[in-house]
Amino acid sequence: LRKADREARKKLLIVTGDDYPGHRWRETAPELAGILRKDPRIEVSITEAPAILGSPLLRNYDAVMIHFKNYSERLPLGEPVWNGLRDYMNNGGGLLIAHFGCGAFQEWNDFVQFSGRVWNPKFRAHDPYGPFDVSIIDHDHAITKGLPDFSTTDELYTCLDGPAPIRVLCTAVSKVDQKPYPMGFVLQPGKGRVFHCTLGHDVKALQSEGTRALYLRAAQWAVGLPGI
Repeated sequence: LRKADREARKKLLIVTGDDYPGHRWRETAPELAGILRKDPRIEVSITEAPAILGSPLLRNYDAVMIHFKNYSERLPLGEPVWNGLRDYMNNGGGLLIAHFGCGAFQEWNDFVQFSGRVWNPKFRAHDPYGPFDVSIIDHDHAITKGLPDFSTTDELYTCLDGPAPIRVLCTAVSKVDQKPYPMGFVLQPGKGRVFHCTLGHDVKALQSEGTRALYLRAAQWAVGLPGI
């Protein structure tokens, strides 16, 4: 790309770097980056330092993706980080939350305002890892318009909780309790734009063409690309 083309690209930062061994973020973060780089208009970077969310450097990015679940006893992230993310969103930043990112910042009560839903450890976490179908239920939103239903092999999360108003884009029915659960939804707190998706437990799960299309469309929407 020419210099002018590089400067015109939207910038997205995947924030990862902490979790228990069940989530191999050093495998899934590059896989997610590869999905988003399918659009040459998006420049994707990865950091393993979640504290960047409290840094002025965040202003250099059109959107950030939370792809970690920090545990406060191992990785304490306090007021500067939370305030940084709040300011970023209030100033019109884009936010994507992937898989167990729903459990990030559990000690921050305001996180649900920006995530829409959060992991509730009192709920059943998810169905056993395995195949299931994802149904697109909102065909009018820019992210899911024209996308077909799809199948995946993943964790079907049943543990989300929270009162924030959300717009559900796709759901899946649990094989355990036969209830539908949101797999992807959006909200727009303040000037920000948020896409929250529970799909993407591991590299195999991220091979689903439907999941890949969903994340790419969501990134295009979150960074503010024209036409979506």
